[in-house]
Amino acid sequence: MENLTFFTYPSCTSCRKAKKWLNANSIDFDERHLFRDTPTHEELVQLLSLTTEGLDEILATRSQTFKKLGKDVNDLPLSQVIDLIVQEPKLLRRPLLTDGKKLVVGYNPDGLKSFSGKKTSFKKSS
Repeated sequence: MENLTFFTYPSCTSCRKAKKWLNANSIDFDERHLFRDTPTHEELVQLLSLTTEGLDEILATRSQTFKKLGKDVNDLPLSQVIDLIVQEPKLLRRPLLTDGKKLVVGYNPDGLKSFSGKKTSFKKSS
């Protein structure tokens, strides 16, 4: 993940705001539809390595999908939680933006500014 990767869901308000901010600030990114092009197990491990709060930072704990799990993820091995996320990407907060060195979760203009020097090619997921 060397280019700026933008994991998004088009109907997500925060995703649309983040995309608008990135475009307005001429920041190029590789866009990936979070549910069609789900992060791999390895990518999720990489994303987690960039968090300050671990799973709490990237899990959408208020989502219906999370509530329907009926499991305490803190009681599960990390590899099993990652497998759950790969199977059900709605468990992730969105958007997720990373350049492989830092991670911004959600619409956070101050966090997005940290990518302002990043120039990559724009690729839209299908």
